[in-house]
Amino acid sequence: MTSPSPKTRQAETEIVVRSYELDSFSHVNHAVFLNYLEYARFEALRTGGLTREFMAERGWGVYVVRIEVDYLKEARMDDRLLVRTRLGGYRRTSMLLIQEVVRPGDDPEDEDETLIQAKVHAVWVDANRRPMRVPAEVKAALGPGQPSAAANV
Repeated sequence: MTSPSPKTRQAETEIVVRSYELDSFSHVNHAVFLNYLEYARFEALRTGGLTREFMAERGWGVYVVRIEVDYLKEARMDDRLLVRTRLGGYRRTSMLLIQEVVRPGDDPEDEDETLIQAKVHAVWVDANRRPMRVPAEVKAALGPGQPSAAANV
């Protein structure tokens, strides 16, 4: 994954692994990580002022149309994880979000351990569920970004 540009904001959402998220091998099931990523995306929007209520009042929706996930390491019960979410780029009606799940180091000098890397392609839709331009409020919340061929969905 590439580093965020100075203009791109990076949101961090903390997750603590719960017992019911584990599979029969006692680690977080791969599908549960998708829930972590979704929760963190909405938290990134919320902290930028785009609550679910704000979006619902305008009839806006954001649909994930493609997600690429690399599972690198496991997570276990009671692990404290950080989900980092940042903008990868915009096109007219879509955006690319870059997300990673890390296990923070115990000390500030310790490096974080990356568990998951993901690219999430999402399309904005209006009240009629038709693609719409990415709202200016989204760009204000996540950062202006750059037009991106990588966000072509």
